[in-house]
Amino acid sequence: MNRVPSGRRGRLPLSLRRRPVPWERQRPTWRDARPTVIAEALKRAQARPSGNWYVVGASCDLRGDRPLARTVAGREVVVWRGPGGRLTGGPGVCPHLGAPLRDSPVRCGTLVCHWHGLALDGTPYAGWAPLPVHDDGVLVWVRLDEVGGEPPLDAPVVVGRPERAGALTTVYAGTGLCETEDVVANRLDPWHGAWFHPYAFVDLAVVGSPDGSGGGTGDAFTVDVSFKVAGRVVVPVRAVFTAPGPRTVVMRITDGEGAGSVVETHATPLGPDELGRPRTAVTEAVLAVSDRPGFAVARRAAPLLRPLVRAAAGRLWRDDLAYAERRWRLRSTGRFPG
Repeated sequence: MNRVPSGRRGRLPLSLRRRPVPWERQRPTWRDARPTVIAEALKRAQARPSGNWYVVGASCDLRGDRPLARTVAGREVVVWRGPGGRLTGGPGVCPHLGAPLRDSPVRCGTLVCHWHGLALDGTPYAGWAPLPVHDDGVLVWVRLDEVGGEPPLDAPVVVGRPERAGALTTVYAGTGLCETEDVVANRLDPWHGAWFHPYAFVDLAVVGSPDGSGGGTGDAFTVDVSFKVAGRVVVPVRAVFTAPGPRTVVMRITDGEGAGSVVETHATPLGPDELGRPRTAVTEAVLAVSDRPGFAVARRAAPLLRPLVRAAAGRLWRDDLAYAERRWRLRSTGRFPG
């Protein structure tokens, strides 16, 4: 097992596993992954304020000629750059005859409905009213007070990111037939990593959790894990998982290669499908940093690296969304354990 000595790292980012353990001979983690620990962590996350903010999409997808659109809890919303580049957003339904504004172009900062040409500049018009929106530089958010039902906040809760100027930033998006709590619960179960994703993680040990296991304190899960590169070659790190809001889980690398890097997972309710099943969007933002001299080269190669990072995230989330969907099916039929 590779462990990350506190405050230290090797001259090279890669390590060679000394005694690889076959998948079936790993130490079972089901006793540690107690349902009550995960459920209580989920309950505490759901009690934290979100200020009614929901992720719409990636900032890089906000084009100058088209709006960024999403359905949030059954409400169509659009966000675009208004006059002077001001971030503007509102309902995605044209107030004239209900055309979808997601398909309409932006001209000189004005959203022009493609059905009859009604122009919206972000000010109230004919029953259409703007919504609070926010661009944090990585993700675009919209505030829907009638959906969230919480006391509103002026801005979404975004915690402890590295500086974007020095980070390699990538955003993955996926959709599952489940509710937001199923996505958050999945991320608050770090014990499943090396069992369910052996192609990505090995030598995983949860060394601290909210119930005090392993000397853990506070409300975080601390994990020693190695990211698998190829064969016996791995990158060992220590990572801490926290849930700053009801629909967000943050993983931060605190020791080892890439210390300070952050992976944010955001769950956005979309509304039911044609069969009435809930749909949830997963938006995962990766902000990777390193103080190694070669990392500057990696950042310059970001257009080539981002598709690889998104593909890796996509493989993980294909598995995890399948589990989240199963979790919802079991819950919805009263068959979920516990």
